[in-house]
Amino acid sequence: MLETSARLLRLLSLLQSRPGWTGPQLAERLKVSRRTVRYDIGRLRELGYPIHGEPGITGGYRLGAGTSLPPLLLEDDEAVAVAVGLRTAAHGTVAGIEESSVRALAKLEQVLPARLRHRVAALHRYTVPLPAGGPVVDAATLTAVATACRDRRRLRFDYRDHAGTEQARDAEPYRLVHTGRRWYLVAWDVHRDGWRAFRVDRMSPRTPPGPRFVPREPPADDLVPRGVDAALSHHRARVTVRAPAAVITARVPASVLVEPVDEETCVVHAGADTPYRLALHLLMLDAPFEVAGPPELLEALRLIHARCAPPG
Repeated sequence: MLETSARLLRLLSLLQSRPGWTGPQLAERLKVSRRTVRYDIGRLRELGYPIHGEPGITGGYRLGAGTSLPPLLLEDDEAVAVAVGLRTAAHGTVAGIEESSVRALAKLEQVLPARLRHRVAALHRYTVPLPAGGPVVDAATLTAVATACRDRRRLRFDYRDHAGTEQARDAEPYRLVHTGRRWYLVAWDVHRDGWRAFRVDRMSPRTPPGPRFVPREPPADDLVPRGVDAALSHHRARVTVRAPAAVITARVPASVLVEPVDEETCVVHAGADTPYRLALHLLMLDAPFEVAGPPELLEALRLIHARCAPPG
């Protein structure tokens, strides 16, 4: 039988691992009597853990959310994952959480056992974070958008488009998407009657939030990446590529739509924020391609060809 302190930790770990347990289930896992389980539940409550109990045959115990954060029990891999996540957040694209992440990381590393502290230290020592390269998103804005998604409330916000024009928008939020450089909201645009992707760093939510809405049929599986790709691309082109779709799909990001034409040809819907970057993206496909426009892209391809041509 486990000693009392070890048994309490084991009981807390079980309660954290899933939403609910019956008394007999806990007694069987801990190899103790049901009376001992009830006693241990009482001890944990005295320590500040909000454990809810429901009587009856179908009742049981559930660890609830309390007014203060009690200690968490983490498996080795979970502790390392949290430490790495906190270090990443300290260099991330969400404003206002950098200092909090560093403080939380310092507290976590103080209580890590030596074997895990060495693993985390090795990851930090031999990992060099690159600048995020994208715009920083206000943490309050991100939280407001996520809350609207969760509560299924219409989101009213001021939005700055590619040209810098401010617009009032009204949307039914669906999902937040993080590409590693930018945050996007995929939502149903009420006034434009269609799915859209909005850059969160260009959003200023209004208060109070709008009314609740009944969720629509979820968008197609590829709408989120395609919507994000369209949102960040000022210049787009439909390109016929002389290569199998499976080959090209493996060479482009998931946000790029590739449509097979036949076994040896596909169509790529490409985009970029400048004509020159779009031209480079096409050259990096490493396959023959044909494109009819737009004129800015054709001019960029001609200029790149002229610069790469041998002198004379």
